[in-house]
Amino acid sequence: MNDWRMTKNYCTYCQNLVEGVRIRCAECPDIDLCLPCYACGAEFGSHKKDHDYIVLDNLDFPIYGVSINWTAGEELLLLDSVEQYGFGNWNDISSHVETKSAEECKNHYIALYIHGNIGQVTFPDSFKARIVDHTAEPGFSPPSHNQPIPPADLTVQEQHELGYMPYRDDFERDYDNAAESEISGLCLHHEDDEIDTVFKLAQVDKYRQRLKERQRRKTIAREHGLLSQFFQNRQQTTKITKKKPGKEDLHQRLQVFSQVLSTAEREQYFENLDKEKLIKQKIKELQKYRRNGITKLEDCHEYDVERCMRDKKKDTTNKKKMVSMATTKRTSMVSKKAANEENANSSSQRGNASPKSEMQLVHDPSTLPGFELLSAREHKLCSSIGMKPASYVTVKTCILKDFLQRRQGVPVKVRYPSGLEKSHRLKIINFLTEAGWIGAA
Repeated sequence: MNDWRMTKNYCTYCQNLVEGVRIRCAECPDIDLCLPCYACGAEFGSHKKDHDYIVLDNLDFPIYGVSINWTAGEELLLLDSVEQYGFGNWNDISSHVETKSAEECKNHYIALYIHGNIGQVTFPDSFKARIVDHTAEPGFSPPSHNQPIPPADLTVQEQHELGYMPYRDDFERDYDNAAESEISGLCLHHEDDEIDTVFKLAQVDKYRQRLKERQRRKTIAREHGLLSQFFQNRQQTTKITKKKPGKEDLHQRLQVFSQVLSTAEREQYFENLDKEKLIKQKIKELQKYRRNGITKLEDCHEYDVERCMRDKKKDTTNKKKMVSMATTKRTSMVSKKAANEENANSSSQRGNASPKSEMQLVHDPSTLPGFELLSAREHKLCSSIGMKPASYVTVKTCILKDFLQRRQGVPVKVRYPSGLEKSHRLKIINFLTEAGWIGAA
């Protein structure tokens, strides 16, 4: 905007300086007359007194009344300086207006353009800017309408590795970190066409969607404690090079569903999966009893005892056959080399006795060591699977120790006694789970 004080107008007829209202000829170019010359009907050159004219003013008149004592030119200078120097820089604003002091500029602007009718229409209460104090102490966060998320529980080293800033509760690099680059150069101009405006608004809406996705990922990571789990899993990975697929791998594969489940729902979901696994195992066991003609639960124990004795008798028969075959072979050999091989085979057979024989139970279990340490239900279990009390106590100790270490988050590799059948181990685990010694695995 051109400064009206910089322009000085002179009467074309009398050459005197015109201050205030002047008359410009609408038919002749560059003809300005002061009021006295116009009133006298001055004529010169091609200009005639009956030409059309335009009344011009140097803005030397009040807009809001004589009592305000501010001319229209000063009002324009005030608004222009506030836009240029910013609200609050009253000394610079006063220097720009020149005719008013800083206090007068402040009082006049606040009274007319903020608290006055113009301010009430321009700045309604529902859209007034909310001032935020950025000079507060570190760690202070202004109140929010939403429930605040607690800061991540990370050590100083972990914070540096992730680029996490605890006072701001934010990261140096966010998800979709370049989202702001799409709108950084956007601005609305009065010369924009309607299609340009719509296109820019569409870009802003797309940016808002990307911000929502960024906040959604932050919320999921914070609610499910994924930041701390990241470092725990990395520590476990450095210690364990090989691991069988198990419960942890299943949970890792199902981690994607955490974005649609809350923490409580996720834990309940995994617990139901574990229960389903146990129920399926129990169903397979009952189906096996049904295929063998067992229709009552009280007959299952007797069936297991008889099956164990039958398997034991079958193992004894097989051993006798192997011994007879070895004897026949020894008698057929007459050379010294055959005799040496026979001695080596017999010594190896003695040294590598079947570990299953050590795990079998005799007919009178009360005479075996460790019998007094077991309950009545454990006696029945050992009798059904044909296991000695001492061997059962060893397996039970390994299972309980493994369960306690896993609860504490310590990765372990259980080593069961050699010769222990997988079906026997599963039965012992199911028994301890139903008895409440361990949780669902």
